[in-house]
Formats: sequence, C-alpha cells, structure tokens
Amino acid sequence: MGLAALALCACGPKVNTLTSKEKAEGWQLLFDGKTLKGWHYYNGGAVDDGEWYAQDGELAASGTGSDLKGYIVTDGHYDNFDLKWEWKISKGGNSGLLYHVVETPGYSVPYVTGPEYQLIDDVNYAEMNGGYILEPWQRCAVDYAMYVPDFDTAPILKPAGEWNESEIIFDDGHVTYLLNGVVTVEFDAWTDDWYARKESGKWADYPDYGLSRSGNICLQDHGYPAWFRNIKIRPL
Repeated sequence: MGLAALALCACGPKVNTLTSKEKAEGWQLLFDGKTLKGWHYYNGGAVDDGEWYAQDGELAASGTGSDLKGYIVTDGHYDNFDLKWEWKISKGGNSGLLYHVVETPGYSVPYVTGPEYQLIDDVNYAEMNGGYILEPWQRCAVDYAMYVPDFDTAPILKPAGEWNESEIIFDDGHVTYLLNGVVTVEFDAWTDDWYARKESGKWADYPDYGLSRSGNICLQDHGYPAWFRNIKIRPL
C-alpha cells in the first residue's frame, strides 16, 4: 500500500517545470524552483540579503518588506503575455504582483508605474491589522485601485496558507484577471473609462501609472510572509 501511494505521488504534477506541450506553446518559467536567478531588486541589484529566498521549490518573501521596499522584478521585460502563478499568504497577509513596471531613478517604488493584481487575505485582514476593513478596490484579485470584481459572484479565495492559482492575460490592452480559474475582472487599458478611473482616484498624482506598454514583472513583500511557485509566462 505504501509503494502504491509513492507511485501515485510520483505521477502527480511537478512544480516549477514545464510540460512538453507548454514548451511547444512558448511558455517560460520565471522561477526555476531553486534560485533567484532572473530576479533583482527594483531599481537595485542582486537579491542576496535573505529578504527573499528560494526554499522547498518556493520563492518566498520573508515579510520584512514595507510599502517603500522589498520589491523584486524580473530581469526580462514583457508587453503582451499570458502569466500564471501559484501563491499563498500568511494569515491576514498582503502582497501583490505587478506588471509593465518601469525602473527609473525618478520613482522609488514600482506601483506608481505598473498595475497591480492584489494578493491579500480578505477573510482575516481586519483581525490581523487592527480592525481595518478593506475597501473593495483593495481586495484580492482586483486591479488595484482601478477595477473590482462583482464580489457577489467572485470566485472562492482559498484560506491563508493554502495555494491559490492566479492568471493575467494582457493582449494589446485587453486585460483579464483570473483567480482559481474564474475571471475576476476584465477591462481595456488606455480607454476613456480607464483614464477617468486613473485621473479621479489613487493614481491622479502619478502621471506615469499604467502608461508603459512593456516592463518588468514584480513581486511585493509588503511586510507579510508570502510564497510563490509555478511562475510562468507566455508572450503573446
């Protein structure tokens, strides 16, 4: 019986690998499961201080970052893409994945240039953060401070400590976010509606927000432990 169980486990999907079909479709791994190769700090150098680390096939944030530091970005730049990744968060935790990030000395943080797919523990955030109730535009799988799902029909977010799967498809300005296989938001960038949201909300004072059509992929350590794996991208 033990041998049968081992055989069954051996047949399961391997993490941080690509199938022959995925390779043929053009998918590329952004994390090799063992090292931080291909990543560096936003506007900075090598990620070698322990704030981010690779362990047990996971790319992990220690939780020592903040709003002002702790962002790592890919060495590569991407414009149109299909991006998938798995992630889990600590209880009450907060993180994010950004794209089309621009590195420039003029900005100390990436979120004033690149849109963010919010990663957060909606359920326990208030309990772990002084009773703060998240606004709809701050909740998980939103286009942060821009587009929000219909939360009455939004997909079920798996509990803190369990793996979720997210996806962003960016195709010539048409953008789709998915959480655990279900679409959360879908919108078109750089339309009149998009500009109206940008200019009347959080990004009104950040003229470069969302304008770049190419840039780095970015992961955020926002002061809470977070873990990532199976990060893969397919240029479109």
